[in-house]
Amino acid sequence: MACQQSRYHSFSSASRLQPRPSGVTIDESFLTEDKSTQNRKLLQKRRTLTGQFSMGGHLSPWPTYTSGQTILQNRKPCSDDYQKRVGNCQQHPFRTAKPRYLEELENYLRKELLLLDLGTDSTQELRLQPYREIFEFFIEDFKTYKPLLSSIKNAYEGMLAHQREKIRALEPLKAKLVTVNEDCNERILAMKAEEKHEISLLKKEKMNLLKIIDKKNEEKISLQSEVTKLRKNLAEEYLHYLSERDARKILIADLNELRYQREDISLAQSPGIWGEDPVKLTLALKMTRQDLTRTQMELNTMKANFGDVVPRRDFEMQEKTNKDLQEQLDTLRASYEEVRKEHEILMQLHMSTLKERDQFFSELQEIQRTSTPRPDWTKCKDVVAGGPERWQMLAEGKNSDQLVDVLLEEIGSGLLREKDFFPGLGYGEAIPAFLRFDGLVENKKPSKKDVVNLLKDAWKERLAEEQKETFPDFFFNFLEHRFGPSDAMAWAYTIFENIKIFHSNEVMSQFYAVLMGKWSENVYVTQKETVAQLLKEMTNADSQNEGLLTMEQFNTVLKSTFPLKTEEQIQELMEAGGWHPSSSNADLLNYRSLFMEDEEGQSEPFVQKLWEQYMDEKDEYLQQLKQELGMELHEEVTLPKLRGALMTIDPSLDKQTVNTYVSQAFQLPESEMPEEGDEKEEGMVEILQTALERLQVIDIRRVGPREPEPAS
Repeated sequence: MACQQSRYHSFSSASRLQPRPSGVTIDESFLTEDKSTQNRKLLQKRRTLTGQFSMGGHLSPWPTYTSGQTILQNRKPCSDDYQKRVGNCQQHPFRTAKPRYLEELENYLRKELLLLDLGTDSTQELRLQPYREIFEFFIEDFKTYKPLLSSIKNAYEGMLAHQREKIRALEPLKAKLVTVNEDCNERILAMKAEEKHEISLLKKEKMNLLKIIDKKNEEKISLQSEVTKLRKNLAEEYLHYLSERDARKILIADLNELRYQREDISLAQSPGIWGEDPVKLTLALKMTRQDLTRTQMELNTMKANFGDVVPRRDFEMQEKTNKDLQEQLDTLRASYEEVRKEHEILMQLHMSTLKERDQFFSELQEIQRTSTPRPDWTKCKDVVAGGPERWQMLAEGKNSDQLVDVLLEEIGSGLLREKDFFPGLGYGEAIPAFLRFDGLVENKKPSKKDVVNLLKDAWKERLAEEQKETFPDFFFNFLEHRFGPSDAMAWAYTIFENIKIFHSNEVMSQFYAVLMGKWSENVYVTQKETVAQLLKEMTNADSQNEGLLTMEQFNTVLKSTFPLKTEEQIQELMEAGGWHPSSSNADLLNYRSLFMEDEEGQSEPFVQKLWEQYMDEKDEYLQQLKQELGMELHEEVTLPKLRGALMTIDPSLDKQTVNTYVSQAFQLPESEMPEEGDEKEEGMVEILQTALERLQVIDIRRVGPREPEPAS
């Protein structure tokens, strides 16, 4: 019966949608027509198609007319289950069937899409045309939903038009982008080709230069060998010519002797000699004898004068040997003088060492006689909370004095935990303002970590903006703001008792020193600024931003940041940072870990070493000031003398800094400080010990190097 009703309400089987002929294509001008024209054409087509598909102008309410029946689940068209259900629907008239209007619309859409796919000019925009037509049919037939469907269609059509406009606007940019991309690629290829050509030319030039260098090296080696050979030949020729000269002299002497003998023989054998005048011969003999006597005398003189003369060659050799020996003698004399001086210095050191040894020995005997036995600190491991493991952790690397502080902290912390109330200290003038209270005050019993965090928050608020009130007043106001007026006093006593006990904790000890006036706030602020500046310099040196520096870079940053520190102090900082003498400069250091803090505010050994060096430098600076004044601690120092001593030990100090130091030492406001050279300066005196103690409170440090003393 349901199938009969479906056929009754469906459209006639003879009236089907006629597909567009295959040779006909969709006119793209439809996409650009105005909306009134499109609506008119779609309305005409809808009336035509509606007259073909509908019977009586009514639409089938499928599948709503099958009320009370279960709608089938979605199945795949090609599955066996689907085929069975279709067969059952044909066999059983009570199963639901799809309306003819829906089937005809689907067939029409399928054929239209098939025609568009077969066409050569089909686009995505044209493929939407059949869907537009189908959607228009629904809008016109479903009168109830026509406004909603129309608004949906208009929204999508508006968005599509907007997107088309954007695409049209971007088309020139796309073309330009392609052109620019091609130009850039061509330029890159041209630059690569040019660079490749230049590289090839440079490589050829390099090879030619290497060949020239090799050739020059070979020529140099050959010339050196030739020079060596020529020197050797020159020495041989020199010796040969010396020998030839001596032999020539001997030969000349022999030739002269032979010539004289030949002349005598010729005279003796001459036939006319006996016919000469005897007087003449006697005179000749006399003259000859005189010549012989004179020659004999000259020969004796020559023998006497030049009997010990050696040949020039031997003389030159001996002279060279003498010169070498003289140089060795001078070198040995200089070495002997240095050794003699070192011996004298060592003897002086030996004598001073002997004196120190005797002094230390006597002191050792006195200490052994008067001192008590060294305590056995291992006994504390069973008493301290946490057992041997915690005591070993607390005692690691500490001397006896530090161990006493640790033990006192443990005892004090235990007593604090047992106390429920603190007795008020009253309202006396000697009592700090934040502790003036009568009666019992509750012990809040915070943990050590909580106290450290509270003190850090107080420092942050103090440094966030300029505070005109004193530090103790600020501290109490901070507690009132944090915990309220009712609990502020209790927290003040609790924190004061904690920071008074824990001397080994940096945050607590520094806060206690500033709170009680032992240090000024500038000491803490300047130290924090120094650490921040050092971290900034290391970060700037880390060009790769990896958090790593070589030891050479680490050393350079320390020297540039602290130019007044000695090599020993730089070495101590590097060792505190993790450098060892056995390690090389190429080792990497994680510099950011040097500035970390644990949960109790304890900094790394590197920052602790910075603080220790700062305190040592301050003590050394004040000691130099005392030595420059040349006075005892109980003597009085005048303002001009203190000013002059400061300028002497630190010539780089500016006038403002000197006035700050002097005003602190004499407890005078800077506005009331007399001008340099004023008569009032001479009348201002202060005990030297008091002045030094006041200077110890503030941030006093060397600004520049001290001028070297003139050599005596």
